[in-house]
Amino acid sequence: VQLQASGGGLVQAGGSLRLSCAASGSIFSRNTMGWFRQAPGKEREFVAAFNWDRNAFYADSVKGRFTISRDGAKNTVYLQMNSLKPEDTALYYCAASNSRIIVSALGMPSQYPYWGQGTLVTVSS
Repeated sequence: VQLQASGGGLVQAGGSLRLSCAASGSIFSRNTMGWFRQAPGKEREFVAAFNWDRNAFYADSVKGRFTISRDGAKNTVYLQMNSLKPEDTALYYCAASNSRIIVSALGMPSQYPYWGQGTLVTVSS
C-alpha cells in the first residue's frame, strides 16, 4: 500500500487548507484511514480517522474545525482544516490499515502499518 499526501502549505491564523491522501496498491475497499500530525519536538498525535464502519472520529483539539471525508472511488481521504491556529503547525501524515481498528485504538500510530510521507502545514500568527 502506498499513501501520497498533499495539500500542505503556509496559511495565516484563521485560514483554511485541505489535505489529500491518495491510497494505491493493495488497499482494501474496506479499510481504516486517518490523519496524524507531529510538531517539532513533540510526539505524533491523532487528528482524525474513518473507522472500519466509515464513522469519523476526531481529536478534541480539532473538533468543529477539521472535517475528514473520503472518495471511495478514488481511494482518497481528505482533511478540510478551517479556523487554523498556530498550534496546528505540524507535519501531517496520512495512515491506513486494511484491518479493523477498535475505536479506542484509532489514535494509536502503532495500529497503522501504512504511512504517507507527510505534508507540512505552517500556520502563522
